[in-house]
Amino acid sequence: MFSKILIANRGEIAVRIIKTCRRLGVKTVVVYSEADADSLAVEMADEVVLIGPAPANQSYLVADKIIDACKQTGAEAIHPGFGFLSEKAEFAQRCADEGIVFIGPNPGAIQAMGDKIESKKFAAKAGVSCVPGHIGEIDDTAHAVRISEEIGYPVMIKASAGGGGKGIRVAWNRKDVEEGFPAVRAEAKGAFGDDRIFIEKFIESPRHIEIQVLGDKHGHVVHLFERECSIQRRNQKVIEEAPSPLLDEETRAAMGAQAVALAQAVNYDSAGTVEFVAGQDKSFYFLEMNTRLQVEHPVTELITGLDLVEQMMRVAAGEPLAFGQGELKINGWAVESRIYAEDPYRKFLPSIGRLVRYDPPAEGAHSAYTVRNDAGVREGDEISMFYDPMISKLCTWAPTRAGAIAGMGRALEDFHIQGLGHNVAFLAAVMDQERFQSGQLATSYIADEFPEGFAGTEPTAFQADAMTAAAVFMHRKQAARARKVGNGLAGPLTRTEWVVAVGKAKRQVTVAEADGALEIALAEEARSLRLTDVEWVPGRGPFKGVLGGEPFTVEVAPAGEGFVIRHRAAKERVLVLTPLSAELHDRLPEKQKADTSKLVISPMPGLVVSMDVAVGQTVREGEIVCVIEAMKMQNIIRAEREGVVKTVGPKAGDSVAADEVLVEFA
Repeated sequence: MFSKILIANRGEIAVRIIKTCRRLGVKTVVVYSEADADSLAVEMADEVVLIGPAPANQSYLVADKIIDACKQTGAEAIHPGFGFLSEKAEFAQRCADEGIVFIGPNPGAIQAMGDKIESKKFAAKAGVSCVPGHIGEIDDTAHAVRISEEIGYPVMIKASAGGGGKGIRVAWNRKDVEEGFPAVRAEAKGAFGDDRIFIEKFIESPRHIEIQVLGDKHGHVVHLFERECSIQRRNQKVIEEAPSPLLDEETRAAMGAQAVALAQAVNYDSAGTVEFVAGQDKSFYFLEMNTRLQVEHPVTELITGLDLVEQMMRVAAGEPLAFGQGELKINGWAVESRIYAEDPYRKFLPSIGRLVRYDPPAEGAHSAYTVRNDAGVREGDEISMFYDPMISKLCTWAPTRAGAIAGMGRALEDFHIQGLGHNVAFLAAVMDQERFQSGQLATSYIADEFPEGFAGTEPTAFQADAMTAAAVFMHRKQAARARKVGNGLAGPLTRTEWVVAVGKAKRQVTVAEADGALEIALAEEARSLRLTDVEWVPGRGPFKGVLGGEPFTVEVAPAGEGFVIRHRAAKERVLVLTPLSAELHDRLPEKQKADTSKLVISPMPGLVVSMDVAVGQTVREGEIVCVIEAMKMQNIIRAEREGVVKTVGPKAGDSVAADEVLVEFA
């Protein structure tokens, strides 16, 4: 085993690799950009080396700087993590030429499988079933249109060097290709330094299932079963699980055998993933091979008990695999939710800012499930516009799929983030959906289930009860504190009858304390709520309690009056009122929304790539107004109405904030 390795990556995967190295007694070197100077990975590493400015093409993608850092610190090997240089055959070869061990597959395997165009050619020659498409590079937009119409719409435009959902778009017609092809090429150039593009048929309502493979340098290859990654948005995985609810033993064995055969054909000697697109009838087609560690590898680790980072290091050090295929078994079920800095209420657009509060659920065994949270951030860290918006990867394990999903729902309840937009509520909504729980998945799941975007969910009966109980408890505590601070001037806490408004729904309650519990009688429903085991610190977000024997966590925030309370995906303003105040509230007029019909507003913070309109120009509905880039994604902003441009705010190259006015119409 190595004595010291260099980690050529950042964020949660760098932290993940450090944890394994600590357990194995291996020293770590972390390279970092100026934007990551105060990161958790830099704090945890034994040694660190600054390699340049924030943009990846000036730091993490510069091979010379990585190699120099390795030589400078005396590291024997480099672990590339995922993204950046992890699938660059030339970088793996450069390491070999410099006498540095690359903790990943050999350059030949990366060359054969890492390039999506070449891998499809290779797979076709090997007799592997492939998705219909144009296996070759696309020259320009006109060529892209011609190829797309030969294949037949819809098609998928993909960067050859792409990964992580970047550099990929679905085109449903000619206009989509004309707009999408240059955008994908620009994204690919910026994110991967490689603007080669290919096009393939987009199979509607498919499932995304991938097989984890592991090979050594002695000719042994095994598969570690499958992961299902069908829950995606903008072609980026959001929720993954292992195993897949679709597969039976026969299909699992067939897919595994095909993945192993493909890996053996290229002498694969590390961890890698063979991705398939699968039909609901269990048919499957080779999609691509990722010649690196996958983002979602934790769910495979949870069902197999293996540490894939450790296995990669042992293989790279020349050790043979210590197990054969027959010794590998699936144990239980695991689900992973990617916690992203994005605003699901604004069509999942990136959200940039500081983690004012970052309070994840406790890792380890809970009553019926186990929690694992892979993160590269701490409270107070800033989510930068320069890199991927993922905050952490929350995983739960349980003996059954239903148990893992229920555990994930509870873990998401216990995840508290403040300071920027995040998708915790959205993930909780998916966990609570009957369709997800039934395993009827497809890559179109989010588009199918949330066609108008995400707007939260209506409170269930239990959620309304939990919000009521939490609000009553907090109101009593605040009133008691006011009496104490005011030396009794606020009056005695004698009132027992209140009206609780959860959103627009009002309920009359009678409150009493008995045996350390809060008893809340619901007068009109002929039942009562019993709240016990409360954990709440005023000013902090989470409120934990047990309601009728069922534990729950809600997130609370003070409002101008009352509280804003969220339980999973349901969020409401909750007021605790006297009967007279409730009556007066009913007479208050509703606040009118501001008229923004003449404004084009930035839906997110980012950098203006291009401003495509000028003052005095007539713009039609649907025309491009500007392009904004954030977190390696280019977003086209269109006019929602026809009009003449009165003013233009920012220009190309300017930074903009969320809700900043971009263009005003006369």
